[in-house]
Amino acid sequence: MSNQGSNRGGSYDAGVKDYRETYWEPGYAVQDSDILACFKITPQEGVPREEAAAAVAAESSTGTWTTVWTDLLTDMDYYKGRAYAIEDVPGDDTCFYAFVAYPIDLFEEGSVVNVITSLAGNVFGFKAVRSLRLEDIRFPLHYVMTCGGPPHGIQNERDILNKYGRPLLGCTIKPKLGLSAKQYGRAVYECLRGGLDFTKDDENINSQPFMRWKQRFDFVMEAVNQAEEETGERKGHYLNVTAGTVEEMFKRAEYAKSIGSRIIMHDFLTAGFTANTSLANWCRENGLLLHIHRALHAVLDRNPYHGIHFRVLTKMLRLSGGDHLHSGTVVGKLEGDRDATLGWIDIMRERYIKEDRSRGIFFDQDFGPMPGVMPVASGGIHVWHMPALVAIFGDDACFQFGGGTLGHPWGNAAGATANRVAAEACVKARNEGVQVEKHGREILTNAAKNSPELAVAMETWKEIKFDFDTVDKLDSVQSAAE
Repeated sequence: MSNQGSNRGGSYDAGVKDYRETYWEPGYAVQDSDILACFKITPQEGVPREEAAAAVAAESSTGTWTTVWTDLLTDMDYYKGRAYAIEDVPGDDTCFYAFVAYPIDLFEEGSVVNVITSLAGNVFGFKAVRSLRLEDIRFPLHYVMTCGGPPHGIQNERDILNKYGRPLLGCTIKPKLGLSAKQYGRAVYECLRGGLDFTKDDENINSQPFMRWKQRFDFVMEAVNQAEEETGERKGHYLNVTAGTVEEMFKRAEYAKSIGSRIIMHDFLTAGFTANTSLANWCRENGLLLHIHRALHAVLDRNPYHGIHFRVLTKMLRLSGGDHLHSGTVVGKLEGDRDATLGWIDIMRERYIKEDRSRGIFFDQDFGPMPGVMPVASGGIHVWHMPALVAIFGDDACFQFGGGTLGHPWGNAAGATANRVAAEACVKARNEGVQVEKHGREILTNAAKNSPELAVAMETWKEIKFDFDTVDKLDSVQSAAE
C-alpha cells in the first residue's frame, strides 16, 4: 500500500496507510511484560511479507486503514503492536510466520476474553491476507498472575479423590442422546462399580425432552453413591452444567453441589470464555472440580492455514480455569499429531515450558504458581491403546473410554474392569522398568490370563484401528514428508 490522498488536516496524512512505516519494527527488543503472538500468514498476491505482518500487528492493536487525527491524542509509540520478526515456514513458501509484540497495557487484567478478541478479532477477515492462523501466544508472568486459572489443579484433585500413582479412568456414556434419566443412571452405576473412577455426560447432553437435567443429576448421583458404597472408592460423574444462559448454568451447578457431586462439566468454547471463567471461580469457591470439554475446537484449529491452533486454546483455558481438558489421544479416532500433542500436554501440566519447535512451541511460557490442568485422552480408545496411552501421558491424565467400555460383549461393568486391569498392568510394568509401548502386547496378554474381562476385550477390539493421515501436522513434519 502507498500513501495517497490529500493532507486534509495539515498535520497528518489522511491517505491509505503503508503499515510498515509504523508497525514493522525488525529487531525490536521484546519486553518481559509484552504479550507475544506468532501468526502464520498467507498474504494476498503482491502484498510484501513485511506489509502483511505490519498490517496484522496494526489491525490487532491500535491501527486502522488510514491515519486518524486522534492518533495525535495518545502515545501511539507505546500502545501499538509491533511486528518484530518474520520466519519462513519449513517446506512451504506460500506463507510465513510473523511475530508480534503487544504492550501488556492493551489488555484487561484477568480477561482472556479481551486478549482473544484483540488477537483474533477483525484481523482474521482482513483483505490483505488470504488466510491467517494464530499459532502461539506468550503470556508474560505479569499477566498470568492476574488470572484465576484452574479451580483446584492436579494435586488437589488427587487429594479430593484419594487416588495416586496411576492415570484416572473414565467413560463417556453412550448413546450420547436418547436414554431416559433412569437408564442413564444405570449405565453410570455399571461403569463405576466395574472399576472406573469417572463417568461423564457428553458435550451435547444438556436438558432435552427425553432427559431433563435435574432428573439426570438425581439418578446419576444415586448411581455414584451406590458404586462408592460397594467399591469403597471415591467416584464421580461429570454433570454437564452448560446451558443456554449463564443464570441457568449456575442454577445447575448449585444443584449439583447440593446433591454431593464432586465434579461438574462445561463446554468452554461453545459457552464462551466469560461464562467459563465465572464458573471456574465458582468451582474454586465451592470445592467442585471442573471438567472441560473442547467442543468446537476443530472448527477453529484443524485447518493448518487459518484459525487458532489448539495450543493457544489450551493456554487460554488454563488461564480461564478448568481442572480437566480434552487433549486428544494420538492413538484414537480424533485428529492429533503426536509431537504437537505432547507439546500442548506440557502446556496443560507444567509450570515452565521452553520453546521447542519440534513440538510446535514458539515461546517460553512461565505459568508461575498456577496449578496444572489434567489432560483427558478421549476418542476411540480401547484396551489395546493402553500401553501407548501410559507411555505418552504418564500418570497425571485421565483415559476416557466410550465404546471401549460400553462395547464390551459382557456389558459396561466388564468393560470397565478390562480398562482397569489393563491400566494397572501397564503402570506396574512401567514401574518395573519395562518399555510399555514396545512390550504392550506381552503385558496385556499376561494380565488377561487372570482377567477374562480383559481377554474378551482384547479379542473384541484386536482389529480396530484408526489409521488416517493427520491433517494438521507440525510444519517441520510436513516439510520432512515432502
